[in-house]
Amino acid sequence: MKIYLDTCCLQRPLDSKNQLRIILEADAILGIIELCDAGKLQLLSSTVLLYETQQNPKKVRRLFGLTVLANAEKFVVFDKQIEQRARLIEGYSIKPLDALHLASADVGGADYFCTCDDKFLKRAKNVVDLKVRVVSPLELVEELNDDEH
Repeated sequence: MKIYLDTCCLQRPLDSKNQLRIILEADAILGIIELCDAGKLQLLSSTVLLYETQQNPKKVRRLFGLTVLANAEKFVVFDKQIEQRARLIEGYSIKPLDALHLASADVGGADYFCTCDDKFLKRAKNVVDLKVRVVSPLELVEELNDDEH
């Protein structure tokens, strides 16, 4: 199963644990990363993820993200198909960079696209013709748990 974690998901384990939701999502993301490291899931990276992660001004966050992405089994290279798909996705009131992430996951063959951004999540679930399933970290854990039973 191929998983694409957007940048906010990659960074969630480093967020301040001042809300129960953040604690649960951080644990979910760490568990997903662990399953990827163990070879039970496949982590996808992309030109877009690498670019955004490299732009992080906070060294610890940047290095954490790059370390996780270095273990990705598949790398989705930005191309015209992703650019065209992203332009269509932007039509759902989705920010350009978010659209590029979602297009990368979709074109790259991800089974799940995971984000912590509620507004983006809601809008992305309305995009028609997506091959990838858009979920929150907690929804992804629930889906993975269902697949085990």
